[in-house]
Amino acid sequence: MSERLLRPREACRVLGVSYTTLRRWIREGRIRAVRTIGGKYRIPESEVRRILSGVMEKEARAVIYARVSSSDQRSDLERQIQYLTQYCMAKGYRVVDVLSDIASGLNTGRRGLTKLFNYIVNKQVDVVVITYKDRLTRFGYEYLEYFFKQYGVRIEVVFGEEPRDAYQELVEDLVAIVTSFAGKLYGLRSHKRKRLVEGFKKLIEEVEKK
Repeated sequence: MSERLLRPREACRVLGVSYTTLRRWIREGRIRAVRTIGGKYRIPESEVRRILSGVMEKEARAVIYARVSSSDQRSDLERQIQYLTQYCMAKGYRVVDVLSDIASGLNTGRRGLTKLFNYIVNKQVDVVVITYKDRLTRFGYEYLEYFFKQYGVRIEVVFGEEPRDAYQELVEDLVAIVTSFAGKLYGLRSHKRKRLVEGFKKLIEEVEKK
């Protein structure tokens, strides 16, 4: 019985690599291919099984995630995406998607973040690439990291410390937290809530002046 031969598109889908990568593997002799009379490539099923069994490391599938807190920071958002794209190219990652959000790091309903979760639970990504930890979430990064690991996904943080110009965003997030808790304690229309929030804002201003 003759061995089944896969078309390049089918082999790419099973292996989770791009056609360009498959062609490079064939050219380098890293995967055996058969040429038809018409000059088309066909991949023996045994070769696909060999690669999937771990004889050869698969090309890492990456999702880039970038975030800023407001629309006037779009230039920073573009810089994040540009740098992360270059980073993935240098690492040899295949970028599955580039996701971005313009929202607070406290907002758990971000469209880009939700799409990222879908990629992860559907096992369509191997690595998530971000500039700083707080681009994913302002608090609870360790929980997300643990969640990702359960699906075999790692997070690569390109830079270590958050830049100094991110201070204003942190202040805005702190004010949002105080406002939320004050609303739960006193009610959204309560004068006590307003006094507490205004008092916190004044405290921040005094600290900034020192």
